[in-house]
Amino acid sequence: MKSIAISGSPRENVGKRDAKELRYEGKVPAVLYGGKEQIHFAVDAPALKGLVYTSEVNFAELNIDGKKYNAIMQDIQFHPLTEKILHIDFLQLFDDKKVTIEIPVKLTGTSPGVKMGGKLVQKLRKLRVNALPKNMPQEVEVSIEPLEVGKSVRVRDLKPTDYSITNVPEDTIVSVIMSRALKQAEQQAAQAAKK
Repeated sequence: MKSIAISGSPRENVGKRDAKELRYEGKVPAVLYGGKEQIHFAVDAPALKGLVYTSEVNFAELNIDGKKYNAIMQDIQFHPLTEKILHIDFLQLFDDKKVTIEIPVKLTGTSPGVKMGGKLVQKLRKLRVNALPKNMPQEVEVSIEPLEVGKSVRVRDLKPTDYSITNVPEDTIVSVIMSRALKQAEQQAAQAAKK
């Protein structure tokens, strides 16, 4: 998984007034937790673009006052009107400790059911993956090669080796359903056969 370098400076004061001042200066108040103690720091807002405004999930390599921490964005708060980042929480990662993250699903291949006129419906766009940081995939690939009309791929059908998926095994990821045009064609064929 990709890692984005972000530099931050420690915050002396923690509170609403201090957070407002930081935002006025173009910085975002942040906190890193999951280690021995919480670390409150501030980050320049433009430095977060590559981490926040993307469909990918990336690790953050935080440099706070000369110390480096590996982390993942855990929570983010936006202003309801301006969409500016108000606050961001990071979870510290450790090489020997598993973490659960929502990872995007990437569909691969071509479905024979779609070629026959079926409609591809993707129900899950992200899956909850539990793994060590070094084994965390950038995306979960799901092959739609075997999908005929009326068939689907469920979470239980995936057999990853380096990580586990914590979604309900019965959840449908993607399916091929009969399209309206295909239904009409079948109905017309059935009516023609009756005559």
